[in-house]
Amino acid sequence: MTLVIMVLLALISVGMYSGSAIKTWRLGRQASESLRSVYTAQKLYLADNPTVAVTSLTPTLLIPYLTNKATSMPTVTSLTGATLNIKVTVFPPVVDSGSGVAYDPSGSPTDSLWDVGE
Repeated sequence: MTLVIMVLLALISVGMYSGSAIKTWRLGRQASESLRSVYTAQKLYLADNPTVAVTSLTPTLLIPYLTNKATSMPTVTSLTGATLNIKVTVFPPVVDSGSGVAYDPSGSPTDSLWDVGE
């Protein structure tokens, strides 16, 4: 009986850990999709306006070029639940941590989680 209870507790623990990892992955994937939308908008805008510097881009300029016909710039939810903005003055765009530093808890700039990827 004790062995059965221990096995059940172990399975529950594995399930809880997996659920947390999936939630983290899902947030990173959603952030990446938002970033790709802004990245595409940047490329489309710069194709129409080749003399404009990337550093002078603003969300207002890019909103008409968003692929999903959005009426506002997408935001990203951090691992702690905070709403973060996307920095459009760099190419490719990055999630702004609020202090001007790129937010990427995955640790890799090319894994397509919290970034545009390759």
